[in-house]
Amino acid sequence: MKTEHDWITTPVTTDILRGFLDVEATAHGLLPHRLPAQARRQIPDDQLAVAEAQPSGVRLVFRTRATTIELDTLPTKRVYLGFPAPADGVYDLLVDGHLTAQATVAGGNLRTITDMVTQSAELREGPAGTARFTDLPARDKIVEIWLPHTEITELIALRTDAPVEKVPDSGRRVWLHHGSSISHGSNAAHPTAVWPALAAAKGGVELVNMGFSGSALLDPFIARAMRDTLADLISLKIGINVVNTDAMRLRAFTPAVHGFLDTIREGHPTTPVLLVSPILCPIQEDTPGPLAPDFGGGVLRFKATGDPAERAAGRLTLNVIRDELARAVGRRAVDDPNLHYLDGRDLYGESDYAEFPLPDEVHPDPAGHRRIGENFAQLAFTGGGPFADQPA
Repeated sequence: MKTEHDWITTPVTTDILRGFLDVEATAHGLLPHRLPAQARRQIPDDQLAVAEAQPSGVRLVFRTRATTIELDTLPTKRVYLGFPAPADGVYDLLVDGHLTAQATVAGGNLRTITDMVTQSAELREGPAGTARFTDLPARDKIVEIWLPHTEITELIALRTDAPVEKVPDSGRRVWLHHGSSISHGSNAAHPTAVWPALAAAKGGVELVNMGFSGSALLDPFIARAMRDTLADLISLKIGINVVNTDAMRLRAFTPAVHGFLDTIREGHPTTPVLLVSPILCPIQEDTPGPLAPDFGGGVLRFKATGDPAERAAGRLTLNVIRDELARAVGRRAVDDPNLHYLDGRDLYGESDYAEFPLPDEVHPDPAGHRRIGENFAQLAFTGGGPFADQPA
């Protein structure tokens, strides 16, 4: 066991953080955010406020010869009233790009969701803890520690048994991605197994993940945050939350899509942008929202509660969304050759659903995340894909 004199403590600063848009100094340490402060002041509900503070895709990156690494954090975990406490979130440690070790942090704050519809919650404060990694290779190496994708994580202290150095910019392209809970990582087993993280690894790019559970709703402040974020590649996975919250009708949806794209183009006039429609979700293909929780058998599933007959009055379904997104891209492509469209069913469609059904009828399981990540990498980053180094 190391004594206190053997440890080197390195301040956790933005110099060794990746995948964030902002940080907040707290009473305990440093809290990474995935939206800037100005955008956070415009958030209208608690769901997005929690989601953007959950560090999906956020990681520490540094060079070291350390064989033992400790990271003190204060996690905030989430549980639904009446359901068992969640498993502790996983910290993934990569050595030179390869997953080498995993750890968890027990304790922490516990946020209990008392109403799934209103997202009202009660917070019970708890102690900080330590993610500990041992027996790492005793050589010079680049270490990445990916934070739990669904646990708000305040970073307190980093300790190692060898010095830590900042890693220069990798020179890899930066991929900025926005989407819903699937992009955020719902049901993924660990942070580097979230589908955008898998696709980024295969594509050799630096990920900034702006996937927000339940909150891909074409909010203007998110578009402005993306406009102002440096990126070489941008993707938008839009539609499922608009349908399952029943947030818009067709008349409002189409201008909102154009407005979102217009805002992004103010800061990224020629950057490749890939607009991705929803993956297959049978309960909402032709049935409008809103979604409602279904606790039958003590297992959380979702059901669509809208009336399919109301599509004629402008109620949205996934098929309506896909048609409208494809039409919008087609119209804009005349003046914007760097805007592209991808049908989400090419990432996860009927054959994928037959092989890897959606456990709660909405979110893929870990195998589904792998399939989506593999398909996205193949379609976007290779051959004539819009994110290929040299598209055909």
